[in-house]
Amino acid sequence: MERKYPHLSSPITVAGVTFKNRMFSAPMGGTDITNDGCIGPKSTAFYELRAKGGAGAVTVSECMVHPQTDGSHAYHLDPSILNSLACATYTADAIRRHGSMPSLELSHSGMYAGTYMTDKSKQKSMNQWGPSDTVRPDGVEVKALTKDMIDDIVKSYGDVAAMAKRAGFEMLMIHGGHGWLINQFLSPFFNKRTDEYGGSLENRCRFAKEVLTSVRNAVGPRFPIEFRMSGSEFFDEGYGIEEGVEIAKQLESYVDILHVSAGTYQRTFGITHPSMFEEHGRNVYLAAEIKKHVSVPVATLGGLNDPAQMEEIIASGKADIVYMGRALLADPYLPEKVMQNRDDEIVRCLRCFTCMAERAATSTRRCTVNPIIGREIEGDEVTKAPVKKKVLVAGGGPGGLYAAYTAARRGHEVILCEKESELGGILKSEQAIPFKYEMYQLTGTYEKLAREAGVEIRLNTEVTKEYALAENADAIIIAVGSSPLVPPIPGLDGENVVIVNNYYKEKDKVGDEVVILGGGLAGSECAIHLGREGKKVSIVEMRDSLAPDANVRHRPLLLQQIDKYVDVHTGLKAVKVTAEGVECADKDGNAVFVKGSSVICALGQRSRTNVVEELRDCAPFVRVIGDAAKVSTITNAVYWGYHAALDI
Repeated sequence: MERKYPHLSSPITVAGVTFKNRMFSAPMGGTDITNDGCIGPKSTAFYELRAKGGAGAVTVSECMVHPQTDGSHAYHLDPSILNSLACATYTADAIRRHGSMPSLELSHSGMYAGTYMTDKSKQKSMNQWGPSDTVRPDGVEVKALTKDMIDDIVKSYGDVAAMAKRAGFEMLMIHGGHGWLINQFLSPFFNKRTDEYGGSLENRCRFAKEVLTSVRNAVGPRFPIEFRMSGSEFFDEGYGIEEGVEIAKQLESYVDILHVSAGTYQRTFGITHPSMFEEHGRNVYLAAEIKKHVSVPVATLGGLNDPAQMEEIIASGKADIVYMGRALLADPYLPEKVMQNRDDEIVRCLRCFTCMAERAATSTRRCTVNPIIGREIEGDEVTKAPVKKKVLVAGGGPGGLYAAYTAARRGHEVILCEKESELGGILKSEQAIPFKYEMYQLTGTYEKLAREAGVEIRLNTEVTKEYALAENADAIIIAVGSSPLVPPIPGLDGENVVIVNNYYKEKDKVGDEVVILGGGLAGSECAIHLGREGKKVSIVEMRDSLAPDANVRHRPLLLQQIDKYVDVHTGLKAVKVTAEGVECADKDGNAVFVKGSSVICALGQRSRTNVVEELRDCAPFVRVIGDAAKVSTITNAVYWGYHAALDI
């Protein structure tokens, strides 16, 4: 078979272990960590799905090696904890039996101990230990580790490494990046020691070398050890790529793979995990530079989801291995699809941060485009229905498409009707915003999957009560979405006004000075796009803050972009739209004028309840999903659509 992506699909042998391809699953935290730090069954299923999807290696994250100084609520490997070794063994086996190599990330949070604890007040009451005495920006005191404590932590790395090998893990990743303890020793910002662990670069690398030596002594010579480092810390007081290269050169003889990430804790979230506002692969250059100076294989990562880009990275010698995290949540089978030349079926990660926001908010996982994530233990196979039925789906947005795709996989006869000439629903509007273009592309991927599963798609076809009754379906899934909310503000129907949903069709109407009515997620992201185009953009928002509907991971990054490109006017109510701008009133009734020759209305959406009510009694089984049920998110539309189809 001729591989479309031969370099990406080729095996690589490291320290006597052969990995079947160059696509590895990056460390991602589990979803049901037990109170004593064991890997729960949901987490085992979570990691196993990445292995089933064809990744060359799957890394379990993070195993904290020294609970006495790092109380983070994360995994531990401890013989005194009942089931600790057993849970790790079951997880390593679940990965290995699918031909992927199981890897475990060993870590210590240092001065950020307790980061993963849900109870942040408990975190702040803990003793925090780091290279040097200091006070964190949040006021928490940090104490310098003594030499005896350092020795004990180093020993713990070896002890845990030995247990990991006994459990069946066939590679270990030592976390030395992102502001965690080893990185704190490497960083001139964190490390102010005056003994043999501080000062010169060689001294700052000493702790890392001792840890790696301890791990090597525990696992032996033919066992891959991977060191995860930040190629650059990306803040003024930290180190840059030049010193990153020197750190790599110091450590390469101790490791088998250098895994080059980026950034540091709390300062560079949107770089360490590149947001939609960053280029895909924005950190690859760090790995490429380090690879010029070392002889061991180098791994790279950071917002990668395009096989063509990843193939070029390997083929051109920028790196030897590519890691993916969020991309393998969106589509766990991405590696298998690459290996089988089915890359046109890949469901791309949107970089929307739903996955990471959900973990922060509820300690669970969810993915906008993949309803299985976090619930893998329920099974990822769609079983055939015992009785074939006729299913009518009204609406061709993401929820309707995924519902139709799922129902067809169950063996049902599925007809999807879309009243417009193009599928996608509200996602059609995203094609005009470059950093959200993958949301627009999602429609094409879902459409392909649905058609290949056997869904009949009828465009320019509105499902009325008469139409539904004539089709005589056994089940109807109502996914008719929502319509823009356009209040009766004088002038809002003027020629200089564009509804945000229609911006992609009416871009030419928007001039160089724009007022956006509505500071929710849609209005804010449109404002950023226009600001990046060089337009003068103002947002008028009635509330006191912007984008409350954005998730907790995306919102801070969005607000940073707003600060760069947009003038913000909160606490204002639009009274009248004119050719020169928008007349507003503040909370005290004072008149305020916001200038702009073009106005974009982004005041929200309203469920199409009239359509829902018309169709409620048109089949024995009726389910309402997505915005038609409640104006919400793509995540809910896809998730509800998937489960609606499973229920038929």
